[in-house]
Amino acid sequence: MPERIDFTALIAGHTSVIKMINSGESGLAVLTRLLGEVEPAIGAAGLVFVEFAPTGGRVIAATGSAEFVTGRPLPATDPATVCLLSGPPVREVRVDAIPGALADEVAARGLRRMILARAEIGGLTVGSLHALYPDGGSLDAAQRAVVGYVAACIAHMYGDQTGLPVHGDGPVVAALADGLAVVDREHHVRLWNPAAAQVTGRPAGDALNQPLPFPLPPSGQVLDHRLPDGRWLRITSGELPGPGTLRVVTFRDITDQQRRDNDRDLFVAVTSHELRTPVTVIKGYADTLTDHWESLSDDDRRQAARIIGQRANELARLVDRLLTAATENRPGGEPAAPFDLADALRAAVPDLPADVRHRVVLDLPADLPKALGDRHSLTTVLTELSTNAGKYSLPDTPIEVCAEANERTVSFRVADRGIGIRPEHVERAFDRFWQGESGDRRRYPGAGLGLYLVRQIVEQQNGWVSLRPRAGGGTVAEVRLPRG
Repeated sequence: MPERIDFTALIAGHTSVIKMINSGESGLAVLTRLLGEVEPAIGAAGLVFVEFAPTGGRVIAATGSAEFVTGRPLPATDPATVCLLSGPPVREVRVDAIPGALADEVAARGLRRMILARAEIGGLTVGSLHALYPDGGSLDAAQRAVVGYVAACIAHMYGDQTGLPVHGDGPVVAALADGLAVVDREHHVRLWNPAAAQVTGRPAGDALNQPLPFPLPPSGQVLDHRLPDGRWLRITSGELPGPGTLRVVTFRDITDQQRRDNDRDLFVAVTSHELRTPVTVIKGYADTLTDHWESLSDDDRRQAARIIGQRANELARLVDRLLTAATENRPGGEPAAPFDLADALRAAVPDLPADVRHRVVLDLPADLPKALGDRHSLTTVLTELSTNAGKYSLPDTPIEVCAEANERTVSFRVADRGIGIRPEHVERAFDRFWQGESGDRRRYPGAGLGLYLVRQIVEQQNGWVSLRPRAGGGTVAEVRLPRG
């Protein structure tokens, strides 16, 4: 660790991040770049940012020696979550003083000291920043001040609502209450309550005497309006009694309701679109066999039967995904038990689709410890991850599956050499029905459910899963499960 902070490097790194923002980049890509620039300047071994929602937190960005925790959830009831959300907003703590498995895993890697700084907006915690250090002397006030400053910068990014929060149920959205404004004849704001500032992210000082930042519906009518950051407002207005021309405007965030409506519409659209192709192919080949059996050769009949079987398998997997996503239930449902992860991975390969199976290259250590979870569900997890890898890479390239263990977890990785994943998409890819491309010109088919189901399955076994770009091109998907 340097004897003092490298302020030159810190300012240069911060400048590069500001240039990213000025060029139009936002969200997770900017956040990850910021952590990567700050880490060496303050002599940290790793930086971690946890985003908080009403249901708990999740590590959405990590660098250096702490990168292994990326994607790790922190439930609201986890003692570590309670610890992170309480106490002074900036403080130095011993990692081994924080209860919970995650802190134990971090400390086991030699990261035993931490500067913790909460990112807050108007008293609302949107996340926490953690600078991790190995054992040694105490950290100085300058390091604490810099970490607190960076946390405030991240909070400002959340306040701008540009690509953050990463998760749609983030606190900046979920904690919103009804806003109220009073506007004059020119629709300039004369009153702006605190909830209005929360809903819009615009403080009263910026809103007063300025035009209303969204359309005003006719008196007594309701308007649903989408903000530039993607959130939805339901707006109503009415005339104030008296001789003036003032109007009162109320508005509330309905993003969750819109999301539910969109999920329902997407479910119908995806179901009809994705079912159509295999059903059409199966029907076509079945009709061919029925109408032209005598004129077909034995090879033609076998080929038609193979295609019907292949498409039927695809159809069965798709139906299983749709039903599982609709009911939020994990396939299998067996209680967690120790199992041989390496043996389970080997046994799952023969069940993979034929076009993926021959590309899989296993690299599994003979002494891999047992994992704790549901062995039955591992086939689903490997199928979804390897199918995803195959879809986004060339047909003749390998899909590499390897495994390892540490003191707390057993993990495996599925890596490809395909088109890769953009940093700002590594979390969105786990959203239900989310696709990197949309419309009729999508190059890569799919329902957008595979990674969503993988995360549901893994987290119900107290594990976690993450994606990251692979050095040299491609994507790495990593699944971690507790040791058995």
